[in-house]
Amino acid sequence: MDYLCKYSSPLGEITLKSDGKALTGLWFEKHRYADIPEDGEYEEKELPVFAETKRWLDAYFDGRDPGFTPEISYDVSDFAAMVMEEMLKIPYGKTATYGDIAGRISEKTGKKPCAQAVGGAVGHNPISLIVPCHRVVGKNGSLTGYGGGIERKVALLKLEKTDMSGMFVPKKGTAL
Repeated sequence: MDYLCKYSSPLGEITLKSDGKALTGLWFEKHRYADIPEDGEYEEKELPVFAETKRWLDAYFDGRDPGFTPEISYDVSDFAAMVMEEMLKIPYGKTATYGDIAGRISEKTGKKPCAQAVGGAVGHNPISLIVPCHRVVGKNGSLTGYGGGIERKVALLKLEKTDMSGMFVPKKGTAL
């Protein structure tokens, strides 16, 4: 059984999803790859993990590093799990490139994934914000796609007071 809960943020409504124990999803409204179950396939319920996630979100949207991670669980491929673990290591207010993440995975596995494969895994991150896919940027500083919308990506980086000099929003392309 999936459980859902809503959170009202300054950047729009957020849906939280849980398996009853851990947070398994977090998406802004109209998120490109949201995995929200159909009516009747979930229960709206307050759970301890939702309370902890809301505490995290309150601190985050107050402009502070929450300093903890709620219990999370994701059902993704082994490769995507490695990408998610690397995203979790990106500090609040900092960014990493798709190539940086590919390099770190290469150091662990001896195989270098292409930045595009990393991009696919980043783009399908089921636990947005907490697994900070918004902190991943193109090697040239391009603020490429974010499932919650490029405007939100920019707003999140500004909220974290990230040094955005040298970064830009592409004018065209599939990453928008």
